Amino acid sequence: MTWGLIIVLILLLLFVFALLTLGEGLLKVAASQSGVDGSDYSVIPNRLGNLFSGEKSKPAYIPAPAKVRHLKRGFNINLAGVADKKLYIASHRASSYSVKPSDFIGMSPMPKLLVETGTQVKAGQPLFFDKKRPEVIYAAPISGELIEVTRGDKRRITAVTILADQGEIQYHSYDQIPSLDASSREELVKFLLGSGAWPFIRQRPFDTVASENDTPKAIFVSTFDTAPLAPDLNLAVAGKEEAWYKGLELLAKLSGSKVHVGLNGGSDQAPAAAFINSNKINGVETHWFDGPHPAGNVGIQIHHTDPVLPGSTVWYTDVHGVILLGTLLLKGIFDTERVIALTGTELKGKYVSVHQGANVETILSDMTPEFSDEEIWAKDENGKKVKKTVQVRKTRVISGDVLSGTQIDKKGFLGFYDDQITAVKEGNYYEMFGWLIPATGHPTLSATFPAALFSDISYVADTNTNGEKRAFVMSGEYESVLPMDIYPQHVFRAIMCNDIEKMEGLGILELGEEDVALCEFVCTSKQPLQKMLREGLETLRNS
Repeated sequence: MTWGLIIVLILLLLFVFALLTLGEGLLKVAASQSGVDGSDYSVIPNRLGNLFSGEKSKPAYIPAPAKVRHLKRGFNINLAGVADKKLYIASHRASSYSVKPSDFIGMSPMPKLLVETGTQVKAGQPLFFDKKRPEVIYAAPISGELIEVTRGDKRRITAVTILADQGEIQYHSYDQIPSLDASSREELVKFLLGSGAWPFIRQRPFDTVASENDTPKAIFVSTFDTAPLAPDLNLAVAGKEEAWYKGLELLAKLSGSKVHVGLNGGSDQAPAAAFINSNKINGVETHWFDGPHPAGNVGIQIHHTDPVLPGSTVWYTDVHGVILLGTLLLKGIFDTERVIALTGTELKGKYVSVHQGANVETILSDMTPEFSDEEIWAKDENGKKVKKTVQVRKTRVISGDVLSGTQIDKKGFLGFYDDQITAVKEGNYYEMFGWLIPATGHPTLSATFPAALFSDISYVADTNTNGEKRAFVMSGEYESVLPMDIYPQHVFRAIMCNDIEKMEGLGILELGEEDVALCEFVCTSKQPLQKMLREGLETLRNS
């Protein structure tokens, strides 16, 4: 064989490869523009594609006909401090509970209070409503005495706090519990609005409480969480399977088409049987996902199942929301109890069953002291250097995960939608030479640190940003950790320019803060991407 023929064959192979690659890309773009999942279509036969892509075989617990969506973009941050399933406190009664209007996007700063301080309330009793949406009632998560209405700047209501009864919980009674078989969709919506259960259903775009005037094209529920130190949601449904199924039946009646349930197809442990059997409910479909974080985010699952398109709306809730809805129909009580994970190296990792909005002070009673005394050099009034003792914060408490959670005080309250409390060290120190030192104490996406060679290492997290805010450069980092067919860097540039048409055209309507939290973590420019995204979404929502 002559060298000329070899060169021709190589060029021919390169041409065929380029043609297949171009065809694959154009096919996925066309599928995305049509509103369907591009991973379902390929110019390369499945078996041949799997051979070259190295896709894993399905775990034994996944039914044979089921398809697994393998998401390759993303990054798992392995942190020390995982909650131990053996350390599970079946029921914990906190001293007080709070509902915070700031947990609900778009709510007016001064909701209308329906009860006065000193009033005895029951779990499920209406507390307040948004003046812009008076139909949606926000209810008490526990029975007890309403002891405080906390106000902030310009008399903004920041929290409504209840001192909990330490005896048996008293539940608010409803005039009539609707039957799924005999009630219309309108009757079910009206009941949920007045019961306090409606705020557990949210919508994309914007992540606001779902609009009762819309019929969504689909409703989504994710049954697993891939965020750092995230809780195992199999514990949340254990013993509550009947309520789970009833909640799915209710959602199926509210949906305009289907209820989509996302399942974890990449774990060594099988999902709970209740999750796997969700598709036995009429109108419910299950979808298997495998991949690094953020594969467990509901926004990612929406994108790969039935994406949000301009002019369309989808609803979503979480496992706890489904169980609450089902319990409301089965027992006629507003039961906000949920299993949460206490995580992070500053806590003794365990699971606790608490009611929504619980005060975390008693839950974190075994936490490392939050402050410590340290000596620093300072100048006195005469300009002389002296040693001074100051209190330095040593631990940060977060309601939620380290990427998208909210910092709270040790005496703060669990967020309305949160099922995790994380305690990490404050990173108020300077690291000499930074990435130039070949240390292994940092998770790394770009293999800057040798830790990239050891994927199973667990890291002790702190709050150091390991960098500073700088010019917003094009790096391609965001695209490598966001498994969506959009260009996040361009989205954020459109937000900075306040270009509404470009924002919408580039796919901002599909995004929520938790979806870009990992982008913020890997960002070379250290931009506050979650804050920027919310500003862009609010600009669109109010336009």
